Amino acid sequence: MRLCPSTTRVVAILAFSLLIIASLARAAPQEPNWPRFLGPAGIPVGDHPDLPDTWSRTENVEWSVEIPGMGWSSPIVWGNKVFLTTATSDQPMKQPSFGVDFSNDYIAELLDQGVEMDEVMRLSEERDTELADAIVIHLMLYCLDLESGEILWEREVHQGNPPVGRHRKNSFASETPVTDGEVVYVYFAHRGLYAYDFDGNQLWTSPLSPYQVYFDFGGGTSPALHEDRIYILNDNEEAGFVAAFDKRTGKEIWRRSRIGLGERRNSGWSSPFVWENSLRTELVTMGPETAISYDLEGNELWRMKKMSFMPIPTPFAAGDVLYLTAGPPGAGSWPIAAITPGAAGDITLGDGATSSEHVVWYDERAGTYLSTPVLYEGHLYVLQDKGIIAKYDADTGERVYRSRIGPGASAFTASPWAYKGMIFCLSEDGNTYVLGTGDEFELIGVNELGEFAQATPALVGDRLLLRTQRHLWSIRASEATGARD
Repeated sequence: MRLCPSTTRVVAILAFSLLIIASLARAAPQEPNWPRFLGPAGIPVGDHPDLPDTWSRTENVEWSVEIPGMGWSSPIVWGNKVFLTTATSDQPMKQPSFGVDFSNDYIAELLDQGVEMDEVMRLSEERDTELADAIVIHLMLYCLDLESGEILWEREVHQGNPPVGRHRKNSFASETPVTDGEVVYVYFAHRGLYAYDFDGNQLWTSPLSPYQVYFDFGGGTSPALHEDRIYILNDNEEAGFVAAFDKRTGKEIWRRSRIGLGERRNSGWSSPFVWENSLRTELVTMGPETAISYDLEGNELWRMKKMSFMPIPTPFAAGDVLYLTAGPPGAGSWPIAAITPGAAGDITLGDGATSSEHVVWYDERAGTYLSTPVLYEGHLYVLQDKGIIAKYDADTGERVYRSRIGPGASAFTASPWAYKGMIFCLSEDGNTYVLGTGDEFELIGVNELGEFAQATPALVGDRLLLRTQRHLWSIRASEATGARD
C-alpha cells in the first residue's frame, strides 16, 4: 500500500516528535526523590543542571529550619515531603567533638596509666552507662515540606533512657530512614524498626534488643529496602546479626548470626547494600575484617577477609562492579576492593595478590575510615577523615593523585558527593570544599555555613538538602530568599 504525500508528512512528523520526546526523556534531570542513605543508587551524584555550586548562610539559601535535639541521620525525600530523625532531651546531651581522637580525656588517661585496652573498655562502658541512666531521650521523626521547610508533623517514636552509650561524635539518631514512596521505615539500632505512613500514622513496630557495641560507640547503620523486605545489619559485641523483615507487617523473616567475623572485635557501623547485578541480586555487608554477601534468603554466597576491623563506609556498585572499602589508616588493612558477580566461597586474596577471578583489583592502603567514596565519571574520590583526598581509576585501581585539601580542612565525617564536574567535601566545621575533577588536585572554592556538620546531604532535583548540628538547609541556586530560622 502506498501512502499519500500528506499521510507521509504526518508519519514523518510523528516519528520526529517521538525522537524528540525520547531525547528529552534521556536528558531529563533525575526525579526529585532521595529515598535512602546515599541516594537511590547508593552513589550521591546529581544530574540536574541547576544544582548549586556556591552558597553561604545567606547566599543561595531557599530556607533553613531549626531541628531540635541532635541527630546525624541524613534527610530523605519523596515527592514534596522530607523525612528526618533526631533525638531530643530535657537534660543536657553530650555534644559532638571535632576530629576522631579518643572519645574523652578519661580514656586517654587510663591508657597513659598502662591500663589494658579490655579493662579500659569495661570501665568506659560502666561510666557511659551511668551517664545514660541519668538522661531521658525522645527519638523523633519529622516530616517537612520540601518547598517551604515547614514542619508538617512530628512523631515521638520512642521515649526512655538510652539502652547503650554512644561515641562523642555519634548521636542516638544516626541511622537514616528509608522509604518506598508510601511508607517511611525508621530504624534505631538499639530500639527497633518502625513504619509510618506519609500522614504520620504508625503502621507497625518491631522492637529489637539492645546490644553492647565496642567501646560503647553506639549505632549508625542504616536499613536497606528491596521490594517487600527491609534488611538490617547489626554488628555488635554480644549477638551480631543480619536480618530481613516484611515491610508490610514488620515481621522478621530470617536472621543470621555475625559473631566471630573479626579476631579483635565484632562491632561495625557499615550499612547493608542490595546489589542487583547481571547474574543475581545480593545483600552485601561489611563486617569487622570480613565482607560477606548473602542471597536474599540469608544464605552466604561469598566472603572476603583482609578488610578493616572498623567497618563504617557502605558498599556500593556501578552495574557489575561492586566496591568495598573500610578502615582507618595505620590499622593494618584499610583496603578498597572491586568485585565482579558470580563469586562463591572464600575469595580472600593471598598475601601480595591484588586480583583474582572475581577481584578486579585490591589495594590494601587505598580505603577510608568514616566516609563512603563517591564514584564519578569513571573515578573514585576517596576522602580521609583528616582532610586528604585521593582519586583512583575505578576500572584499574590506579591512583591519579593524593592531596591534602587545604589549610584548616582537617576533620571530615560526611561522604563526598558530585555533580556538574565537581566534587564536594563537607567538613565537620560546616565548610564545603569544592574540588575540580581533573587529573591534578584543584580547589575551586569553599562554601561556609559556620555550623558543625557530619551528615551526608540529599540531592533533590535542583536542591541540596544539607543538615548541620542545629539546622536543615535547602540550598538552591535559583531565587534564593535568604535563611529563615
